[in-house]
Amino acid sequence: MSDARDGEAAVPGPRDGEGPVTVGASAAVEGAAFRAALRHHAGGVAVVTVAGPEGPRGFTVTSLTAASLHPPLLSFYLNADSGSWPAIRAADYVGVHLLGAAHRELAALFARPGVDKFAPPTRWRPGRGGVPLLADATVRMVCARREAVPVGDHFIVLGEVVDVEHNGPGGDPLLYAHGEFGRWVPIGDAPGMPIDELGLADLAEW
Repeated sequence: MSDARDGEAAVPGPRDGEGPVTVGASAAVEGAAFRAALRHHAGGVAVVTVAGPEGPRGFTVTSLTAASLHPPLLSFYLNADSGSWPAIRAADYVGVHLLGAAHRELAALFARPGVDKFAPPTRWRPGRGGVPLLADATVRMVCARREAVPVGDHFIVLGEVVDVEHNGPGGDPLLYAHGEFGRWVPIGDAPGMPIDELGLADLAEW
């Protein structure tokens, strides 16, 4: 039985044996403070595309996550107010495109509202299920849409990868942090320990 009061949640304490810490429902920070904190967390940049009833749709995400290796699952978040949400909700397949540092303009285009993102000079072709596939992306994946679950003011969309295409070696992945795009630069192993021996909780096999 939990000893948390109504409207509160019991979470593990900072050290083993210290017992739960009660967190009140009113403890959540303001959205602006949360957004400012997340600016320090770099995310990989991807473009998601879908064949909608009114034509192809697409948007830029930094929330792409490898959710499982067996089966191969990806997830991303989409704002519930997004104009692309109805197409995603109805879709059997979505396209997920991984971008390199050279694709900054492509990422900016698909993050921009109110423009035709698939007009020239964007190069694309239909893939499985009519999914628009961007010719210039480093990696193109087609995912069968499995679930879309409401999470706060967003939906988390889960897809199973059914097709993968590589567009050459690709170069540096495109990243997003501090409100701007950047590139990945390796800094070497952690002192005294090879990076592949570190105990990263979600390192898995990828």
